[in-house]
Amino acid sequence: MTAAKLVFDPFSEEFFADPYPTYRRMRAEAPVYYDEARDFYALTRHEDVAAAFKDHQTYSSSRGIDLAMVQSDGVPPESKSMIFMDPPEHRRMRSLVNKVFTPRAITALKDAVTELIEFHLGRVDNQRFDVVGDFSALFPVEVISSVLGVPAEHRQQIRHWVDASLHREPGQIEMNDANWDSVTKIAAFYYELIQERRKQPQDDMISGLLAADVERDEGGITQLDDIEITGFATLLGGAGAETVTKLVGNAIVQFARNPDQWQELLDDRSKVPAAIEEVLRYEAPAQYNVRYSLKEAHLHGATIPAGKAVFLLGGSANRDPEAFTDADKFDINRDRTEAQNLGFGYGVHSCLGAALARMESAIALEKLLDFMPRYEVIWSDCKRVSMQNVAGWSSVPVRVSP
Repeated sequence: MTAAKLVFDPFSEEFFADPYPTYRRMRAEAPVYYDEARDFYALTRHEDVAAAFKDHQTYSSSRGIDLAMVQSDGVPPESKSMIFMDPPEHRRMRSLVNKVFTPRAITALKDAVTELIEFHLGRVDNQRFDVVGDFSALFPVEVISSVLGVPAEHRQQIRHWVDASLHREPGQIEMNDANWDSVTKIAAFYYELIQERRKQPQDDMISGLLAADVERDEGGITQLDDIEITGFATLLGGAGAETVTKLVGNAIVQFARNPDQWQELLDDRSKVPAAIEEVLRYEAPAQYNVRYSLKEAHLHGATIPAGKAVFLLGGSANRDPEAFTDADKFDINRDRTEAQNLGFGYGVHSCLGAALARMESAIALEKLLDFMPRYEVIWSDCKRVSMQNVAGWSSVPVRVSP
């Protein structure tokens, strides 16, 4: 019996629903996968993906991070953001924002994060509620937008715009009018907020960026312009809103499928951080990044030419059995030293807010353990997202047992 042709389609409904069987075949049969129709390559093995994340001289971020961007004329100047930069420019820009995400700064946010999580959990029905729609979609955007300086009354609107900007119908590669409309509204909102902070600075990230000095490639030290700060805010606001939302939803689904491990957390709360790491490994909210090959790359007897889009499939790498024992098994007790968890990326573009996301997710999981020590997922009403590069659920309704 002949096996079906191996096809990796990151824009298909099958991909949004369950990419892992395809990843498994790609790692075994085509570790350097090439799609002739769309002219892109993909790396799936942990060793290759981790190395590519760290090799910006071969795999560049400067043309964007999704297929449509990389295969177009690149990133327009008005959309320039840190995520679309390579070192040394990226290093200088990131150093500015790193000052906001120091361990001390993250720790200082803990009480505020806890209060927000308790507030939103306190508003749900104690017998049946949607873990994503009623809870995990709501608080992360409040956290990151408060850091940026967004007034409270506008924070949930930011979330709706971010969701709309990332939504993709199956088969959709290019952004459509609705996506662009949402992106434009987000950028316009932050641009106006920047004008307000120029006139009246406050104790927030946007005011801090306005006051920061940056060393330029061409020499000299200047301040960031409004477009650059808009790029920072758009990037952090979007990533901060989506990642934790999906991570918490994915966690509740996986623990429903592995109730023995939920019981372990009930018995020993010290395992919560390890549980977050395992959810991140097993079903990361961000499944891939796309890079642009600046020069030829040779792997496994194949050649990736210069000038090509290359998918770095972190979601596949984190399920590579060459890197992780029983890689397709969800196990909160696994040995974390076996391999690098690529759930938050790796190298210079590793997630800037990873520590904050881990803290938010851990607090949320602890509060859910208190709130619903016994629960069941209502599988028939669960809905997955169909989003650019995002894996997870838009709806995970649960019934809480007494």
